[in-house]
Formats: sequence, C-alpha cells, structure tokens
Amino acid sequence: MLEVTNLCKSYKSHRVLDDISLTAGPGECVGIVGSNGCGKTTLLSILAGAVRADRGSICFHGREAVGHAKVFYEEAAYVPQENPLIGELTVKDNLSLWYRGSRMRMEEDLQSGAAAMLGIREMLKKPVSTLSGGMKKRLSIACALSNHASVLIMDEPGAALDLECKADIRRYLGEYKKNGGTILLTSHELPELSLCTTMYVLKDGRLRRVETGLGEEEMIAAF
Repeated sequence: MLEVTNLCKSYKSHRVLDDISLTAGPGECVGIVGSNGCGKTTLLSILAGAVRADRGSICFHGREAVGHAKVFYEEAAYVPQENPLIGELTVKDNLSLWYRGSRMRMEEDLQSGAAAMLGIREMLKKPVSTLSGGMKKRLSIACALSNHASVLIMDEPGAALDLECKADIRRYLGEYKKNGGTILLTSHELPELSLCTTMYVLKDGRLRRVETGLGEEEMIAAF
C-alpha cells in the first residue's frame, strides 16, 4: 500500500504540487494525466525518492519514506521517461551496474523473474547503443525492478515506442498488477491508461479524481 498525504513542492514562487494526497493498493494501477508541464514528472520523481518534496508524507506499507532513503530504495522501482542506460556497455553490463541485489539473484531473475519476462536474457551480449527504444525500455524496467519492489512508478512508459513494443510493455504491466504489484504511471496514450483502476488529472498543482475509461475528447476536456 502506498499512502501519499499533503505533498507540496514549489520552484521559487511557483507551486507545482499543492497538497497532493492519494492511495494505491496491491493490484491497482493509478494513472496521472495532465497537460505538458503540469508537474506529473515532478510528482513521480518525488514518489520515487529522486526529488525531495517541500513537505508531506509518503508511506510504503506503513513505512515513512520521506527522510528515509532506504525505504524508497527497498519499496519503489522508478522508470523515468529517459532511459538511464550507458550505451557503450552491453545489456549484461548495464544490468550488473544498476542491479540492486546479488549476482546469484540477478541470474535467477534472468531465468524466471522480471528480466526473463521482459526478454532480457536473449540480448545480454548486445551493446545498449544498438538496441531499439523498446528494448531499452524493457532493460530499464528490469533494472528498476531488481529490488523486487512492490510499487512500480513509470513516466510515459510507451513514449517513442513502436506498436509491438507498446503492447509488450502493457502485457508485462498487466502481469505485474495481476501478481499484486502497485503501478503509478503518467501517459497520454489511451491503451496504457486502460490498465488504470484509478485516474487523476493534475492541474494547477492539484489532483482531481476522474472516471477511468474516458475517451480522447473527454480526457482533453478534463485537462
């Protein structure tokens, strides 16, 4: 269970997030939509522990994460929109570099864990610079989930991917959710948002809950 309470963030005199609160439980997918520049990436970065809020509480399974980096490290997996991979290294070298666990555990993941489901084993020897955008995204997810986190936080997971890769990522997210994982994502794509059990619009620094399954025109009107 993720519980966010009264989260605020400002840059100089501009308040980006104003008293944000939400909850998300096992098997749930929370979608956060809004216009470009509304603060979605800032919110996800704070929930992942990459950016510090001005005030507010973030609890994973009752454990306060604000001020406790270890809780973020153990409970949250963050996949930013831009892949944090090193192109000159191979897939295996990148996985080893970013992996949060033992070498034995990494090998187990490659055989039967998230890395196996994402098809990482088949491309271990390839330089990351030669991978397609979809393959890089799969590798980023595998690296992020190397701590076996209960909460997966994704910023525009299908951005710049082809249709086949988008579908593969959605299938994986569906399995992650089915197995009791919690997902928070931002997206502008209706097929990805169809995974969501709860939807919010972020506008003027505040979250407003909206119905899931909105069409394109309804979604635009909500912004």
